[in-house]
Amino acid sequence: MFDLDPGEELSLVVETARKFAGTELAPYLREAERERTVAPSVRETYSEIGLADLEIPDALGGAGLGCVARTLVNEELAAADPGAALALDPFGPALYPLLEGLAEDAPELYGWVSALSRQIDSRAVLVTLEDAHLRVEGETLTGTVPWVPADRIDSVIVLLEDEALMLDGGVDYGEVRGAGLRAAGASELGFQEAHIAQRILNADAMGRARARARLYAASLLLGVMRHACDFSREYALQREAFGRPIAHHQALAFLITDMQMALDGARLLVHEAAWRLDQDAGGVREAAAAFAQCIEASRLVGPAGVQILGGHGFMADYPMEKAMREARALGLMFGGFDAAIEEAGQLLCTSVDPIQLSFVETV
Repeated sequence: MFDLDPGEELSLVVETARKFAGTELAPYLREAERERTVAPSVRETYSEIGLADLEIPDALGGAGLGCVARTLVNEELAAADPGAALALDPFGPALYPLLEGLAEDAPELYGWVSALSRQIDSRAVLVTLEDAHLRVEGETLTGTVPWVPADRIDSVIVLLEDEALMLDGGVDYGEVRGAGLRAAGASELGFQEAHIAQRILNADAMGRARARARLYAASLLLGVMRHACDFSREYALQREAFGRPIAHHQALAFLITDMQMALDGARLLVHEAAWRLDQDAGGVREAAAAFAQCIEASRLVGPAGVQILGGHGFMADYPMEKAMREARALGLMFGGFDAAIEEAGQLLCTSVDPIQLSFVETV
């Protein structure tokens, strides 16, 4: 049964992430955007408290926690700065094909994972077919990726329909200007007969890896939306018009309520999908539907927050313009809304479970 109680151990991890985000990320978010990275001292603190190792297997010295832990921690970090959250994570969503490979008994991947996990400033990126124009020819890969949220890249993992490719050369990248997730940087990738060092062949495993990647992005979206809801509500309670706070006017009161309801509904879908993946109880379709719902909710929360702030919503002095940018960028990852809802629908056609049918139809 799906349990909303994270337990004492995970609650402590989440509280640690919340304090870290409040003291190390939020005060320096504009500086991180300007520099397109986070400070080395912040990286060291992040590594010391173990947030980078949440899903690393016990055999490699990690915490061995699951998808639920990552979604909870990501929301806390993204409520401060989702770009910094991506910049701090050595693996990011690129970890998931590797984890599936380890589960498929591919011992050569242990060295790959171990080497990246030991470097606090390393960066791996995950590329999917929806994000790129790629052609596989034998043991080489050619093509381009218009945008990845990283300036420095140590490893590239390409996720295809039924396999994942680990590359070890032939990758060129150049900086591009990014509107969202600026603290993570932004690059365009070019593959000129890049050598494929390792293949992980398993269609089901790649489906699970894609689902986890979508939940990674969805949980960052939850943090962005939560901050937008909280800030716009507090702003509306403090700003007065016609002798009372604007939050007390019915139209804005309803809008604030709609924003919070959209956030809470999306969060429940994300947590259930993460729990299912951890329990090996499905979760691929639920993850696609949850990601789509988070994107849809962000299309309400972002513009509504800007509307509540009025002209201030477009000013860098206030965080709402940043929330709009971050939400748009996150919503385009891994094929965005269209790819997620298409996969949820395709998987739906293979299932006759009436409970799950109603679940996806609500999205």
